[in-house]
Amino acid sequence: MVVASVLFGLMGYCVKLASSDFSPIELVLWRTLFGVALLGPLAAVRRARFRTPHWRAHLGRSLTGYLALLLNFYAIAHLPLATAVTLNYTSPLFLAVLSVVALRERLTTQATAALALGFAGVVLLLRPTFAADAWLAGVMGLGAGFLAGWAYLHVRELGRLGEPEWRTVFYFALVSSVGGLVLMAFNDWHPVNAHNVWPLAGIGLTATLAQLAMTRAYKVGRKMLAASLSYLTVVFSSLIGIFAWNDPLSPGLLGGMALIVVSGIVASRR
Repeated sequence: MVVASVLFGLMGYCVKLASSDFSPIELVLWRTLFGVALLGPLAAVRRARFRTPHWRAHLGRSLTGYLALLLNFYAIAHLPLATAVTLNYTSPLFLAVLSVVALRERLTTQATAALALGFAGVVLLLRPTFAADAWLAGVMGLGAGFLAGWAYLHVRELGRLGEPEWRTVFYFALVSSVGGLVLMAFNDWHPVNAHNVWPLAGIGLTATLAQLAMTRAYKVGRKMLAASLSYLTVVFSSLIGIFAWNDPLSPGLLGGMALIVVSGIVASRR
C-alpha cells in the first residue's frame, strides 16, 4: 500500500503536467485505454471468462467511477495537488453516509463523530479555494470524493456477488474508455507529441501499477491497516506539490487535511 500511495501521488503529478496540453476528458480516456490494453490481453491469455451475469452492477460501478475520475482530474488541474488529492480522499466519509442511506447500516457514535470532524476538515480545506475564486474546482474535487464513495459501494456489492477483482477493474476501464470516446466525439482532440507523450504514459503506467499494488495489499494484508496506509497518498502528494510547484501549506490547510485523514481512517474502521 505504501508503493501504491507513492504511485498514486506520481499519477497526480503526471495529471497536473499533462493538463496544460489535454482536457480532463482526454486524460481520463488515455488512462483507461491503458488499462484496457493491459488487462484485456492478459485475461485473454489466461483464458479468463469475460462474460458476467452482473452487468448492471458493473455498469453502475463503472459510470460512477468514470465520473469520479473526470471530476478528480479537473480538480488536480486547477487546484494545488495536495488539496485536490485530499478532497478525493473524502470518499470513505461519503461511503459511510451512503451505507446508512442505501444499505440502512447503523453508524456508531465514534463513526458519527468522525464524519462530523471530516466534514469540518472539508470546510477548512475549501475556505482558501473559495477565497481564491476557485470554487468550481473545489466543488468538483468534493464531487469526486462523493462519486468515488458511491463507486466503492458498487465494488462492495460486486465483491459480495463473487465477481473477481480483475473483471471489476477491466469493465471499469472499458466502460470509461467508451464513455470517453463518446464525449470526445463532441470535443477537439489535442495532438500527442514527443513533449507531452511522457506525462500521458506516466498516467497510464502509474495508475495501473498502483491499482495492482493496492489490490495486492488488500488481498494479502489486513484490510484496515491497508485502508489507513492509503492516506499516505495525501502526504506524498503534498511533498510533490511543495517540491514541484512550491504549493503553500498554511496551518488552515494542514488542519483541514489532518481532520479529513483521521476521520477517513476512523470511518473506514466502523
